[in-house]
Amino acid sequence: MTQPKRWLLTQNSDMRRQGIFNWSIPAWAGTLPDGRTYNTCPSAGVCVSMCYARQGSYRFPNVKARHEANLMMILDDLPGWERDMTAELQHKRYQGRWVRCHDAGDFFSESYVRAWMRVMRAAPGVRFYAYTKSVKLFRDVVEPDPPENFKWVISLGGREDHLVDLTRERHVDIFPDEDSLAEAGYTSRAEEGCLTSVLGPQKIGISANNIAHAKKKQGGHRWSELQRVQDSRRRGPGKQFDSGRP
Repeated sequence: MTQPKRWLLTQNSDMRRQGIFNWSIPAWAGTLPDGRTYNTCPSAGVCVSMCYARQGSYRFPNVKARHEANLMMILDDLPGWERDMTAELQHKRYQGRWVRCHDAGDFFSESYVRAWMRVMRAAPGVRFYAYTKSVKLFRDVVEPDPPENFKWVISLGGREDHLVDLTRERHVDIFPDEDSLAEAGYTSRAEEGCLTSVLGPQKIGISANNIAHAKKKQGGHRWSELQRVQDSRRRGPGKQFDSGRP
């Protein structure tokens, strides 16, 4: 098989150790080079101001340009992106491996998530996983007939947290530190790596990244707590709550 001019899926050193490939698009909202605006995380909530994928290396010009190019592929020619991704995943380097859908961004539309589902079904020898805050979209589109090789976990801190049954559904929450997540009865992702979130216990905790301004904003709270506070303010006297409101 001829190697594509540019691999759609990439790996950093940590992902390579775990045998995981990754697909990235820009996190949250922005403006593309051609002037179009986008929002790849329509269900994002308090996470926006503390998101690791909007910090550090994600802002390097070459990284940003690649992620924007990936998004433009989807927006400009979704069938073409689906065709190219399906073809790439037939390569032997992906067989028996995991692909993470989005280390930045999320499933932002029904047509996009359906395209991913077709890609997954066309690559039964590859396993896929994702963190998502698009709870309602997954309820409506994915959960009725999920691909057998796809696992996902709900990431708290979004405007659809109120739809999640925390006693039953697999989810992750972001804690100030390892001690606080252990005290809350959560299993740390740090112990077993990223795949713990979709293969391990139902409640997974992640300690906050060491980003000073984000840690200051989070304080001693977990993201789900901060989201509940934000939601209650929107539901306050004289306010109409709409989980899709910016």
